[in-house]
Amino acid sequence: MTHRSRSRRLAFAALTAVLAAGVAACSFDPNTVFGAHSDLGHETDRLTYLLLYFGIAVGVLVGTLLIYSVIRFRARPGSPVPKQTHGNTAIEITWTLIPAAILAFLAVPTVRTIFATQAPAPANSLEVDVIGHQWWWEFRYPQYNVTTANELYLPVGRPVNFKMTSMDVIHSFWIPQLAGAKRDVVTNHTNYLWFTPESTFAWNGFCAEYCGDSHANMHFKVFTQTPEQFAAWIAHQKTGPAFPASPSDTASASAAPATQSSAGSVSLVSAQMPQPTTGNAAQALTAAAAAGPATGIFDASKIPDYVVPNTPPPAGLTFENVKGDAARGAKLFKGGQCIACHTIQGVSPGVIGPNLTHVGSRYTIAGAMYPNDIKHLELWIKDAPLMKPGTIMPVFGKRPNVPGGMSDQQIADIAAYLSSLK
Repeated sequence: MTHRSRSRRLAFAALTAVLAAGVAACSFDPNTVFGAHSDLGHETDRLTYLLLYFGIAVGVLVGTLLIYSVIRFRARPGSPVPKQTHGNTAIEITWTLIPAAILAFLAVPTVRTIFATQAPAPANSLEVDVIGHQWWWEFRYPQYNVTTANELYLPVGRPVNFKMTSMDVIHSFWIPQLAGAKRDVVTNHTNYLWFTPESTFAWNGFCAEYCGDSHANMHFKVFTQTPEQFAAWIAHQKTGPAFPASPSDTASASAAPATQSSAGSVSLVSAQMPQPTTGNAAQALTAAAAAGPATGIFDASKIPDYVVPNTPPPAGLTFENVKGDAARGAKLFKGGQCIACHTIQGVSPGVIGPNLTHVGSRYTIAGAMYPNDIKHLELWIKDAPLMKPGTIMPVFGKRPNVPGGMSDQQIADIAAYLSSLK
């Protein structure tokens, strides 16, 4: 192979690599940490870009000097043997001082960002307790005595202070597009993270620390809303669930989660951010809940496709084509094992599994792995371990050569009941 042919091959390979990198850089990543939508995200973005630009500059400079040296001092036919040297004090001092100066320069914004992201949350912050479980997320709002699972609602413009701990192993709390930063969720230890959301939208959240069989299935959804919408959601969550009074309620069991009647319009007594539920504030929230039909549930039409779960059910898991009855399902739920693990306000006090008081108004189930519709809910109740490896929820459906178990009709009734809890 001639020298010219080799050069052409190398040039073609380099061009291909550059084009591939360019295409990858221009592709859309819905879970990118760049282009933040919170104050914490902007802090980390600034530091990231600063380090990136300096890294590029140093890489270009070093690469240029290297290429120049290779070309300038390459071996040529008839060239004499180069003079051998044994160290150059000036060069060694230079290549030590320049990196030291660069690191010292970058240390200032780095330390500033560390202090900014580790500072205590402002006094007016919304408090959210984040509890990691294998493999789902529990969210508690202690200021309002509200508990939910796998779907996190936050108000725009108000700092949110997350207090994070784990019930089992180490997890990691991560909302790429909002905060960018991750925080470990550790047993018997509380970690903190706070930021102020800047825009209303729906976001993906993840566990970013390997935590067992279904680590990859431990997702959650984040809905950022206006203060008025968040106030409506809090008010609705504080009310009890909608109980089916008769079999006629079954017709609503398969309905999609409630959405707002119009974008940005919420009927409230007050358009201010809700305050902790003590004294008059608690009465105000109760009045807000009774003031109109608004529940504060995020508008389904504004949820992008990449936030909607699309995990297919396991092959071979089937379900009869039967229609559930919510009233019968309520009786089955109250008389079965479900009450030992799940809380439904006024029905059951279980604390092992997710709170189900308003489960019918959620968009996802099973750690945001599946959409919350009748089909997936029935399959989940029938055989949760098959739907999500490692889950501690038992199999409730009938299995070959195993006595007991619920019929598909009974499971459909329970699913209809749970779907009615808006």
